[in-house]
Amino acid sequence: MIAIQHPVRLIAILFLLSAVTTWAQTSDPTSTDQKASGSFFASWDQRALEAQLDQPNWLTPLVTSTARLKQEVRYDISWQSNGDGTTTENYGGSRGIATIPIDRIEISVNLPPYIVHEGSKLRDGFGDFSFMAKFRIFAGNRKQGDYALTAFLSTSFPTGSYKNGSPHAVITPTIAGGKGFGDFVYQGTFGSDLPSAQAAHLGRRLILNNAVQYRGFGKFWPEMEVNSNFYSDGPDTGKKLVYVTPGISVGRFAIHRNLQLTMAGGIELAVTHFHPATRQEVFSFRLPF
Repeated sequence: MIAIQHPVRLIAILFLLSAVTTWAQTSDPTSTDQKASGSFFASWDQRALEAQLDQPNWLTPLVTSTARLKQEVRYDISWQSNGDGTTTENYGGSRGIATIPIDRIEISVNLPPYIVHEGSKLRDGFGDFSFMAKFRIFAGNRKQGDYALTAFLSTSFPTGSYKNGSPHAVITPTIAGGKGFGDFVYQGTFGSDLPSAQAAHLGRRLILNNAVQYRGFGKFWPEMEVNSNFYSDGPDTGKKLVYVTPGISVGRFAIHRNLQLTMAGGIELAVTHFHPATRQEVFSFRLPF
């Protein structure tokens, strides 16, 4: 029961953040201070809207990060089937709130996930807090070529409890791109996990994700992803891990003004000989605004 309470609290926090954002955008201020605040949020919202109009209108794939800039609250849940017969549940998925403070820049603050180990002696607890900054190098909307290229820099901090995170900060530089071809969309990323200490012990990982989506069914976007990991140094040096991930994204459904709803779900299936986890079911809940 304790393991369930924490995710519920996280969901409540995310809904609260979304509600506060919506209120700030839709309220009718009367006092001088409220007018200044309303003007600030209105300017922010207009700036973010203009930044998104200059890029493709793709849906974000289930696992692969998108090259688009976006404003949204996101919460993921996953159930990982391990090779030893145990199950690892991840509530939150290291997701949180993303916003566009200035043109061509996105900032994401990601809350620590809560990790539950079913059938294992490992202790449940929170994972690492993380932060990400995106810089969109160039992009064009569907009328301008339907493409995007973006650089990421993500940093996780060792805040996990009971060894549910990394013992050191990890920096992950990433390049992401995508291109639309009629009703098909390709999105991909290439990055690397770089531990800030004990890299020879913890190991480094090259991460290559590729996703192909079909947008010919309106709000339903079926997709196929290939999520690859290549390890160097550390206990898994020289090994590779590849998942094939069929899934579907659904959205965007209007809720109120700029606030929308999208969802995605799918199954990661291991296709390489080395696979600590045989499969992982993933569900993603998103509130773009």
